[in-house]
Amino acid sequence: MRWRTPVLLTVAVLQVGCSPQQSAMAPSGAEAERTNLLFWVMTTGGGIIFAGVLLIAALAILGGPGLRHRLSQEVFVKGAGIVFPVVVLTALLVYGLGILRAGHAPDLQQGTHRIAISGEQWWWRITYTDASGRSFASANELHLPVGEPVSLMLTSPDVIHSFWAPQLAGKLDMIPGRTNVLTVTATEEGISRGQCAEYCGGAHAFMSFHVVAHDPADYVDWLAAEAGPAQQPGTAAARRGAALFLASGCGGCHTVRGTAADGAIGPDLTHVGARHSLAAATLPNSAAAFADWIVNNQHIKPENQMPTYGIFSETDLADLASYLEGLD
Repeated sequence: MRWRTPVLLTVAVLQVGCSPQQSAMAPSGAEAERTNLLFWVMTTGGGIIFAGVLLIAALAILGGPGLRHRLSQEVFVKGAGIVFPVVVLTALLVYGLGILRAGHAPDLQQGTHRIAISGEQWWWRITYTDASGRSFASANELHLPVGEPVSLMLTSPDVIHSFWAPQLAGKLDMIPGRTNVLTVTATEEGISRGQCAEYCGGAHAFMSFHVVAHDPADYVDWLAAEAGPAQQPGTAAARRGAALFLASGCGGCHTVRGTAADGAIGPDLTHVGARHSLAAATLPNSAAAFADWIVNNQHIKPENQMPTYGIFSETDLADLASYLEGLD
């Protein structure tokens, strides 16, 4: 039947749109929960008012002369058309400002976590600072402790980006030459997804990230492990891949802590094998995906700053992928 394909496509699109992994309708952060509550209050209130307007319109059309006369009285028109909207909209405005804590600056108490996030074309440089004051970089994955406020220091070295993790909070722009601060508090453990919400160039749609909310004790353990150097290659293939990584100049753009690779142009790869995705949530994290990215990255994410490498044999590519996958 002709209608079957459009209907099936529509249902598929709606199912994708209802995915909770990147939805403000499935909040897992204090700020997102307040926004979600305001949405439902306004949607419910608006629906009731809309139904009331439809009812009055139906009565005005179908009702008897007496009813229509009363509906046309000046007192009713002024009350329903002026006084009621002013009162309701004012109440909603005050309620909205209150529930969203407009103008409220969160207290940056001692012990509040601060994480620096730089939006770059087209990936996220994320810099953590541990309890000792030591800073280290990661990429494309934001880790947070549940129940503790975290101040995200948002910057950009190139164009305007916008940090948006809808299950945590609303979006906030990242403007070159300026640091904007977004304070978030995760309310439950789990993995969600975020996205750049400001068009920033050709690969804008492929500039995503994951948010991982940990139990506070687990977050401390993760932070300590993430701050450490890369693991030593455990297999012969991985050792050949490590040597090839350095000999091919990959360390000029990427850092792998504990090795001679100390480049700062591209993402830090020290623990890349432990991340939930590659290339800013564009590919799954696997050896096959590493190999595909090395030789096809301009096809996968057009205009990104990494050149394609067609110089490696299949064996070399497999060794490189084995090494990178083992960096966890």
